[in-house]
This record gives sequence, structure tokens and C-alpha cells, in this order.
Amino acid sequence: MAGEADHEEAEVKLIGIWGSPFVKRVKIALQMKGIKYEDIEEPDVYGIKSPLLLQYNPVHKKVPVLIHRGKPIVESLVILEYIDETWNESPILPSDPYQRSLARFWAKYLDEKLIPAIWKSCWSKGKEQEEKMEECFVILKTLEDELNGNKFFGGETIGLVDIAANLLTVWLDVLEQIAGINLLTVDRFPILCRWRDDYVNCTVIKDNLPSREMLLAFFSGQLQATPPPTTT
Repeated sequence: MAGEADHEEAEVKLIGIWGSPFVKRVKIALQMKGIKYEDIEEPDVYGIKSPLLLQYNPVHKKVPVLIHRGKPIVESLVILEYIDETWNESPILPSDPYQRSLARFWAKYLDEKLIPAIWKSCWSKGKEQEEKMEECFVILKTLEDELNGNKFFGGETIGLVDIAANLLTVWLDVLEQIAGINLLTVDRFPILCRWRDDYVNCTVIKDNLPSREMLLAFFSGQLQATPPPTTT
């Protein structure tokens, strides 16, 4: 990590952890917009918080934290909207107010419904795991129906909902392998699997996918410890 003097030089800074899907959301948006920023990496140890993180996010004490001109913005979906409202290039949300409200709804649906169900499916056993998997299947089917023949949730280009759904890429693949379960399969969800293929083949997404091997090592250790937080 750079020193405090270095931190004061950059107009945009991002406090994060290399393997967090929520941090990667923000990095994708920044790259889409062509925004240069200082990448400040948190300690890669579960439960350890840096003084800088505690300073800028004293309430939740979680990453990501975007710092713009000395002011912190927290929670990944809030940060995405802030980025979109601050920099006009390559919009993330639709210009139409109704479509914007729909994008916000589905992004929130992902964070409040799907992601907790995925975590619990992977961190539970027996009957509870079966119930959570069934819950995941219902939610994934709802998302597949929402795609409605579009290439991306944002239409022909990547938008807020696509970025919010990035957990369904390498992260889900790794979690499924560790937990010994299958949630997102071609035979059950062909449209979502096609979306995933199109999504990960976009350059900006490829640039921000963590190493599968490193994620395997990280989550294998986490599976033996306290489950990670559901969203941030």
C-alpha cells in the first residue's frame, strides 16, 4: 500500500480486496468510463481492517470504498450510480427514468435475493442446502425470464444489472466446485449461460476477472471459517 502522502495525490481512489466481486463491480465501471484511479488493496486476511478503511467507512467497515476528491462513497451499487452520475461517458444506467428504475430494481434484487441464496447454498449442508438451492433456481429462472431475448440485461450493451450480476461468472464457478453443487447449468438455464459467455468475453470484464486458482485457494479457506458477508 502506498503511503499517506501518495493517497492524497490521486483524485479518485478505490479501497478494495483483489477477489471481491463487489470491488470488481466498481473497477469495471471505472474502466468503462476510462477513469484513472489509485488502487488501494486491503490486507488479504479475513477480518483484518486497515486504518484507512476504518477512517473512510467507519459504519460498515467494508470494501469497496470509492474516494473522490477526499470524499468517501460506500456500498458498491451506490458507488456505481455515483460514478455514472459524475462521469457521462459510457452510461451504465439508461437515460429513461422508468428504465433506470427497473435497472435499480433488478440490481437490488440480485443483492437482496440471489447473492444471499448463493452464499447459503454453498455454506450450508443437508436439508438447508437443498432448500437454498431450490431458492436459487427460482431466482435464476426469474432473471433468465427478465433477459427476454436481449444480449445483456442492459440491452445490447453492459449496464448496471450486468455489472451487479458479475458473481455469476468465475466466482460462482469456484463456489460450486468447492461446495460440490451445481446451480447455473446450461440444461437448466441456457439463456443465462449464454449471457455469462457474452459477458465474460467483453474486454472490460476479462480485465477484471480474478484468477480462478487464487479464488479457489481463498474460498476453500473461507469455507472452513465464518461465511463472508453477503453484499457490500
